[in-house]
Amino acid sequence: MGSVASDSVAPGRVSVRRPWFIAGVAATVFVIDQVTKTWAVKRLAPEGSPGIHVIGSLDLQLAFNRGMAFSRGQSAGPIIAGVVVVIVGAMIWFARTVHDRPSLILIGMVIGGALGNLADRIFREGDGFLGGRVVDWIAVHWWPTFNVADSAVVVGGILLALVLMRQPDPDPGDDPGDGDGESTEVTGSTDPAVPADDSV
Repeated sequence: MGSVASDSVAPGRVSVRRPWFIAGVAATVFVIDQVTKTWAVKRLAPEGSPGIHVIGSLDLQLAFNRGMAFSRGQSAGPIIAGVVVVIVGAMIWFARTVHDRPSLILIGMVIGGALGNLADRIFREGDGFLGGRVVDWIAVHWWPTFNVADSAVVVGGILLALVLMRQPDPDPGDDPGDGDGESTEVTGSTDPAVPADDSV
């Protein structure tokens, strides 16, 4: 009886924890993004300076972006901010149907990255409503300069699509609830007058 009761409660506990799990991943990405941007603004200024050479074509150079990810669309900041809000809402809605941990982590990455760049548009210096400049600081010179938020959105989105593509379609005839129901029914039909003795 104890095992049956615990199994019936487990799905509820998972559904309650799921939003907090996604929020934790998103908050982690958001904090890392904002901390690294603050460091870049203080350490790599002014914009356009040589910055710090790391290895090969990788440099840490400060750049400000009023457009979309990877310094594209410089004049479309407010429109992009609206799209970001829609994407975050869609991710939160989609997360209601997701149960596996890798997918939840990737959803949190996308949300955290999107909110990281959105925060720049709202709170950092810029022109007009939602015209704040996004801080980019990772330069590889064969790809537009980017930041942690850009990486989380792009990498998280691609991996999430791959994970969902590789998941098998659920079998309509395979209902995990049937097993629990049978177990409960058998337990309930046991005569309480007969002692539960394994030796019998």
